[in-house]
Amino acid sequence: MTDEFERLANGVLWPGFFGAEAPEWLLAELRDGLAGVVYFGQNIGEGLPALSASILAANPDALIGVDEEGGSVTRLESATGSTLPGATQLGALDDLIASERTGAELARRVRAVGANVVLGPVADVNTDPRNPVIGVRSFGADEALVSRHVVATVDGIQDGGVAACVKHFPGHGDTHVDSHHALPVIATDVEEYERVHLEPFRAAIEAGVDAIMTAHIVVPAWGEAPATLNPRVLGMLRETGFDGVIITDALDMAAIRETVGLGGGAALALAAGADLLCIGNPTNPGEAALPDQDLRDFRAARDGIVAALRDGSLSRARVEEAAGRVAALAAKLRAASVTPQVEEAAFDAADIARRAVSLVGEAPATAEALSVVDARRRSTLAVDSAASYVASALAGDGLRVRLDVASRSQAEQDEVLAQVAADAGTTVILLDRPDADPAQRALVERAAVRDPGAVVVNVGLPTRTPLPLPTVEVGAASRLGAQAARDALLGRFTPRRGTTSAD
Repeated sequence: MTDEFERLANGVLWPGFFGAEAPEWLLAELRDGLAGVVYFGQNIGEGLPALSASILAANPDALIGVDEEGGSVTRLESATGSTLPGATQLGALDDLIASERTGAELARRVRAVGANVVLGPVADVNTDPRNPVIGVRSFGADEALVSRHVVATVDGIQDGGVAACVKHFPGHGDTHVDSHHALPVIATDVEEYERVHLEPFRAAIEAGVDAIMTAHIVVPAWGEAPATLNPRVLGMLRETGFDGVIITDALDMAAIRETVGLGGGAALALAAGADLLCIGNPTNPGEAALPDQDLRDFRAARDGIVAALRDGSLSRARVEEAAGRVAALAAKLRAASVTPQVEEAAFDAADIARRAVSLVGEAPATAEALSVVDARRRSTLAVDSAASYVASALAGDGLRVRLDVASRSQAEQDEVLAQVAADAGTTVILLDRPDADPAQRALVERAAVRDPGAVVVNVGLPTRTPLPLPTVEVGAASRLGAQAARDALLGRFTPRRGTTSAD
C-alpha cells in the first residue's frame, strides 16, 4: 500500500516503461496518483491508442509525453524514420508558416495516439558545430532565428490542444559533450550566454509555452551544480514570470545517474524548483538493462524523494507546489480535449523538405540509380534508433554499404569505395559530421580522387568548409530528408544553391 509520501511523490514522477502494453505495476501507480508516462520507441505499435486509453482509464489526468521533434528525432516513427521536417530544415527555410504547420501536425499526430505532451521544440542555439547531441535538432546558430521558429512551432503545437515543452534550459547548444554520457561544462562568457542562449526561452515564455525542460549542463558562473539541480538556474525561469511546468531532462542520463544518482537527483531537482521528473528510457542501458529496469528506476526516483521528505532536506510544500503545477497542466489539457478544433491547414511535408535541401558545389550529373556508402557515426541515445532507414530510403533499390570510419582501416575503407564505384549507380557518400569528424572528410577526399562523379549527402549540420565533391545538404537524418535528397539527385527537382563559410 502506498503511504502518503509515496503518493505525493507519484504526482511529480514521469517514468518510461517496457513494452507496448502498460505493465500492472504502472497501472497500479497511475491509479495511485502517478503523474503520467513518457513514450519511447519500444512502446510504439499499432495498439498505441489502446495503450493510451488504458493509461487514461487508470488516471484520467495522466500526462502522456512523446519525445517527438520531427527530423532526426522521432518516437512515433522510430521503426521507419520521420516523415516530418526537422528544426534545422525549418531554420534553413526560414518560413514561419511552415514551422507553425509542422507544429500543428506534430500535435495532430500526438493527439491521434492519445498522448498530450510534445517534448519539443528544441530551443537550443547550436553555436558549437561539434555538438554531438543537439546539432540538427536546433533551428540554427542565430538566437533571433531560433526564437521566431520556436514561437511558431509552440503556437502550432498548443493551438492543437497539446502541451509543448521547449528544451533544454538554459541552452545546450554550446557544448561538445553529450550529457547522456557525461556532464558538460559551459565555457562561454556568461553575458554572451545570457544574450544568445536564453533568448529563445524568453520568447517561448512570452508566447505562453506550457512547459520547459532543463538541461544537465553546468554554467560555472551560476554554480557547480547542473542546471537541473541548480536552484539559481531554475529560479531564473520563475523570475521571468514563467508559471508553467518545469520538466527535468531524463534523470537516468549519466550526467545525473553517475554523479548524485537517480534517487538523489530526483530529490535535488525538486528542491531546486523542478515540477515534473522525467525518469528516462529503461532501454538506455542496452544489454545491461534488467528485465524490471523500468520499475527499478521508478522506485529509485520515488525512494529518493520520500527519503528527502522524511529527513527534511526536501519540504512537503515544495513537492505539493510542483504537483499542483502538474495537475493544473493536466486540467488544461483535459479541457482542450473536448474543445472543437479549428480546421486543419494544408500541410505538405515533402514540399517543405525539398525547399530546405540545398546543393553546394558543382551540380552533379543526373543519376539513374544511387549506390550509397553510409559513413555516419552511430546514433545517439537522443535519436533512439539505428536510423538505417535513412540510407535505405536514399539508396532505394540500389547498393547500400555501411562503413564505420571510426573503426575501419583506410585500406578497408578503400575496398568499400572500390566496391561501390564498380556498381552501376552514382556513388553517394552519406555523412553527418563532415566538419567535426576528420575521418568522414578524409573519406570524401579519397572518394573524390577515385570517383570524380561521386556526390555527398550530408544529413548533419551544413558544411562550413567545402568538400571536394558536390554536396547535397539535407539538415536531418530522416526518411523524409533522405527521400528529398534522392529526388534531387535523380533530377526530380532542382535544389536551391547553398553556400559555405568559405564562399
